[in-house]
Amino acid sequence: MPTKFDSIRPYDDVDLSVVLSKLFNNKEFINSIVAFKFSGWPKFMHPALGYFTRRYIINQISEIDTLRGFQRLIEPYIEKMINTTTESFTVSGLDKLDLSKACLFMSNHRDIALDPTFVNWALHLNGQDTVRIAVGDNLLKEEWVADLIRLNKCFIVKRSATDRREKLSAAKLLSEYIEFTLKSDQQHIWIAQREGRAKDGNDLTNPAILSMLALNKPKTIEFSEYIRNLRIVPVSISYEFDPCDINKAKELQKVEEEGSYDKPDNEDVKSIVSGITGQKGRVHIHFGELVEDEFNNAKEVAAHIDQQILQGYDTFSTGPVAAKMLSKENKSHAETDLYTQAAMDYLQGRIAGLPVEEQNKLLHMYACSYVRKND
Repeated sequence: MPTKFDSIRPYDDVDLSVVLSKLFNNKEFINSIVAFKFSGWPKFMHPALGYFTRRYIINQISEIDTLRGFQRLIEPYIEKMINTTTESFTVSGLDKLDLSKACLFMSNHRDIALDPTFVNWALHLNGQDTVRIAVGDNLLKEEWVADLIRLNKCFIVKRSATDRREKLSAAKLLSEYIEFTLKSDQQHIWIAQREGRAKDGNDLTNPAILSMLALNKPKTIEFSEYIRNLRIVPVSISYEFDPCDINKAKELQKVEEEGSYDKPDNEDVKSIVSGITGQKGRVHIHFGELVEDEFNNAKEVAAHIDQQILQGYDTFSTGPVAAKMLSKENKSHAETDLYTQAAMDYLQGRIAGLPVEEQNKLLHMYACSYVRKND
């Protein structure tokens, strides 16, 4: 039966057979897998590889009849990604939360796909169900990408609306859906603290996100009480190395020089692939405390979330090393710690060959949270 949330909700078990059939019959989907998985193979072999890839996918999903079954199929690949592209994956703060009730996990945003993936993995390791994930419709330009994302418990944030009334209507529907998910479906949610990644490393919550969440607030309930009932948990996601750091630095410099950046159609997909396959070093996820204080407005809540995220953020060695490199401080006497030396080697390798302006952008990306924490 159609519901008011059909245009934005994730797919459910009833949708599964139809969507999976669409996916393995979609040539672009199969071709994308072949191009990614067999990038080093001769192109004349791609049609044959596409045929066998399609048969393999059909065989893998033939007995899947639930979304949970689909996620179990993906779990080994997530585990392999963590084992091969991270030095360590650690979690803190989760044991202090009451997870018997659904939470709205609001985190900093550094990677398109990995931020919610790592939050999911932390919850999975602690026996919790995976979250429903807020995803901007800018990622859904390809139908097969949209299908794949919505199969993975993602719901849609409509950012492409231009008309003011349409924007407000979409925001109200989203606000209602989020409360419905938390209260009626009792499902955890992940949402970023801002639209788009913090490419400069400055993790700041957009108060508009909190204002959107409160659009479904009844007039009889105070703002602070409504926010408290959403059970918002600030989450700090820390990466020792960012596989997309060079591209982010180039984009930031282009914006500074030209005032804007024209993103190619396939750039988000490339960033997702780079994030998944690139080396990330140590990764740490810190779950903060429930947002339960008294607040008068969205700006106060945003400031509180910022403080918690910054406190929980781990700058590893890349933070202080990048700050020293930016300040031109003499570092020769200090490179005795293995992690410090590794950070130095990594950062020097990343900035090699970049113009000075892009070098500074990349180093600032790593140094920003460290400087803020020690200000």
